[in-house]
Amino acid sequence: MPSAIITKNLRKVYRVKKRLGLIKSQEEIVEALKGISFEVKYREVVGLLGPNGAGKTTTIKIISTLLIPDSGEAYVDGYDVVRQANEVRKRIGLMLTVEKGFYGKLTGKENLEYFAALYGLSRSEAERRISHLIKILELDKLGAVDKLFEEYSLGMKARLSIARALLKDSPVLLLDEPTLGLDPPSARKIRELVKSLAKEEEKAVLYTTHNMFEAELVCDKILLINKGLIVAEGSPDELKSKIPKLRVITITLRNSERVRVGEVLAPLVATYTVTGSEFGETVVKVSTKNPEEILGEVIRALVACGCDISSVRVEEPTLEDVFIYFSQ
Repeated sequence: MPSAIITKNLRKVYRVKKRLGLIKSQEEIVEALKGISFEVKYREVVGLLGPNGAGKTTTIKIISTLLIPDSGEAYVDGYDVVRQANEVRKRIGLMLTVEKGFYGKLTGKENLEYFAALYGLSRSEAERRISHLIKILELDKLGAVDKLFEEYSLGMKARLSIARALLKDSPVLLLDEPTLGLDPPSARKIRELVKSLAKEEEKAVLYTTHNMFEAELVCDKILLINKGLIVAEGSPDELKSKIPKLRVITITLRNSERVRVGEVLAPLVATYTVTGSEFGETVVKVSTKNPEEILGEVIRALVACGCDISSVRVEEPTLEDVFIYFSQ
């Protein structure tokens, strides 16, 4: 399949006023994007991962035709976002925030009916799509269908925002931090929906977040963005494998003397710690580049000296470790 989204060397500069006192100010140039290039394919969730102010929302706004880049190019389904903006808008579903754009005195269903008419859906098509979205997003179970939007919880607003983005059944979805501030059940529901939209309905999804845990759960590929630059990209596992970092073997022992444990470990490993846990257990942490080579030997030595092992785990680098490493 051809790529759903292609960006080439996108740049965007904001000119803002910086206050110098009560009255004085001076113009300051902020480079939001410094030349980013990437692609998103159909049946793929690509995460744009970075801290607040990294350039994630600016990227989404350019691709959705809400902002014009200062230089560079962006295409959606082969259409230029600047010169063919109307064609691009026909092909995207956009979620920028869970609260803006809805009408507080309308119910959830009435809001969706309004936007369906705005998007040019026929009455029968609108009824079919709204009924389908209410079901898959469980708005009926939450009692949100006939409730005024101004009475919605944050979780209800997020689900209605997703429903609005899906009204046109667009092949390309741009979702800007869709789970921000949500409770765990609501966030989980949205993550599951996003994955199913990509895999089962063959949509392309560009998903921005600053949540490392969420990105690892949802995304097939991750673009790490920081200060307007993509500093690394790849699958979560590929990114973590690029870190030249020691793995940590954590072994929890019951009824073991720390001094004796240290004596057993000293001849075997160069870097280790032996501490106590809040439950009275002994926790051994061994740092190594090759845990598979020494793990068996360490366990055999501990068992031989009478240690009672309750758990063993090898801790891999996290996406947070990856981001910190590539942002330095």
